Amino acid sequence: MKNTVSELRKQKKLSQEELAEAVGVTRQTITSIETGKYIASLPLAFKIAKFFELKIEDIFKMEDE
Repeated sequence: MKNTVSELRKQKKLSQEELAEAVGVTRQTITSIETGKYIASLPLAFKIAKFFELKIEDIFKMEDE
């Protein structure tokens, strides 16, 4: 699964810590999502999408798409 969390976060000039706080997870979780070591749960994906005012599928994509 690929995602654009890092790019979106940088566009808003947010640190990983600030994004983590906004969606209720640790900075390490954001790091792991951005590097592809962890796939966000559906509730967390919804929180991230809502935070960026986007649809989940605009942020998270299957690698073969």
